[in-house]
Amino acid sequence: MWGSKTPQEASNISVLHIKCVDGVQLYILLNFGLPSIYNTAMQDAPLADRIRPQKLSEIIGLGHLVGKGKPVRLAVRKKTIHSMIFWGPPGSGKTTLARVIANEIGGKFHQLSAVSAGKDDVRKVVAQAKSPLLAGRTVLFLDEIHRFNKAQQDYLLPFVEDGTLIFIGATTENPSFEVIAPLLSRCQVFVLNELSEKELARIIDRGMRELKVNMERSAKDFIVSFANGDARQALNLLEATHMLYQKITIENLKSALQSKFLRYDKKGEEHYNTISSFIKSMRASNIDAAIYYLARMVDAGEDPLFIARRMVIFASEDIGMAQPTALVVANEIFRACETIGYPECAINLAHGVVYLASAPKNRSAYDALRAAQKDVKQYGNLPIPLNLRNPVTKLMEDIGYGKGYEKYTKEDLLPEKLKGRKYYKIDRS
Repeated sequence: MWGSKTPQEASNISVLHIKCVDGVQLYILLNFGLPSIYNTAMQDAPLADRIRPQKLSEIIGLGHLVGKGKPVRLAVRKKTIHSMIFWGPPGSGKTTLARVIANEIGGKFHQLSAVSAGKDDVRKVVAQAKSPLLAGRTVLFLDEIHRFNKAQQDYLLPFVEDGTLIFIGATTENPSFEVIAPLLSRCQVFVLNELSEKELARIIDRGMRELKVNMERSAKDFIVSFANGDARQALNLLEATHMLYQKITIENLKSALQSKFLRYDKKGEEHYNTISSFIKSMRASNIDAAIYYLARMVDAGEDPLFIARRMVIFASEDIGMAQPTALVVANEIFRACETIGYPECAINLAHGVVYLASAPKNRSAYDALRAAQKDVKQYGNLPIPLNLRNPVTKLMEDIGYGKGYEKYTKEDLLPEKLKGRKYYKIDRS
């Protein structure tokens, strides 16, 4: 009745499995298609689960992995799936991609969270994986693998190595720091990027079709802005608003949220007002104000890398030569936010804000760049003095390239038209 398929592979058929005496295995066909109890459960499932893709062709985004000729698509097509780790932000599709891979290869999918799971949970999966029916087809998806300690990761190693498990780990943290080297070396690491606004909009459209609702473009833009690349957040907000109000409008979306995000639309005026106040407070060396505006952004869920990026710019633009090490500190703050993430990286941001706000300020390097750019824009590519040109060929040397060049000269080396220009002015204050 299943042809060449085992009962486990006939996933669209409901089967009652009874183990009889003497080890006889009995499979009773209950129904074609999914049983009604399953359908009821799916209707009660969150919207994000109801519309979760089941095939590679249904995935929105991740084109660099599942697009035509891309690595995951090729591996699935050739049935050469090896253990891997997905590294990406929340809501970027790590769980979905793992489930789709298992579906596409006809594998048995087990999902564990490293927050609550331990060795015993892995041991149970391994015991099932050693069944002849599931040999080489058991996919263990471990969410938040960075939460597994070294001993727990070591325990996984032999089962990944001998192929008992097709292991897929998911993490929002840099696996180079969070996954032990032996396990990392046996897994291919794939980076998942946050979804683009267009991709998020397509996912929202899919959710609207499931809910059978429509909304104005402005309401969809609000959801996209709020979600910040996280598909799960977008769908949860859409579903919550529909459940409460049926009609999806910006007002209803805001009422459904009832949170600080409402006062901090990432594309709205409040967003720009807050980041502007943050920068200006650091520029004025007003530590308390800078910390306050930082706290507002952190509390609103602003991307920590956005804040840290502005701090790196500030270190060169406003502090510059007054304290050159400020750029080193700001870069380390950015790196800390990248590797740690919320909520802990807020402490790193606060550390950086106090340092940058306290530092002396000197915009001379920034002002020099802007003045030089003004001349570049006005005069274009002026001829470079011959003595600065590199005499690559004999002809170039004959016509004067490099002639008279001195390494440590005090001669003005600007193009003729700009001789005497002084862009960088040393601040003696």
